Amino acid sequence: QEQLVESGGGLVQAGASLRLSCAASGLIFSAYAMGWFRQAPGKEREFVARISWNGGSTTYNDSVKGRFTISRENAKNMVYLQMNDLKPEDTAVYYCAAGVNRLTREVDYWGTGTPVTVSS
Repeated sequence: QEQLVESGGGLVQAGASLRLSCAASGLIFSAYAMGWFRQAPGKEREFVARISWNGGSTTYNDSVKGRFTISRENAKNMVYLQMNDLKPEDTAVYYCAAGVNRLTREVDYWGTGTPVTVSS
């Protein structure tokens, strides 16, 4: 059974950094484009970042470009989101996703989420 488990969320002050991790199991990890999405309180879930199956291509939401970096380790079935210079508006539950379509952002599998809170 496919499973994505996020970790690394927490409460930080504005300007701080966090690294989210996502451990995948039950799927052929190296065959999937992976991504991160987030959902802030009272808002719809939004795309944050995507990385191709081999890490050769990355895409970001404009709001996080230059601050967030997505990466992956296929040998470990892991994907990461390095978040720097965090802002209060980054506060959300962050979800790992597998099988992120490059054009539609449709997702095959979702994680259960890890909360990130950025205080001002």
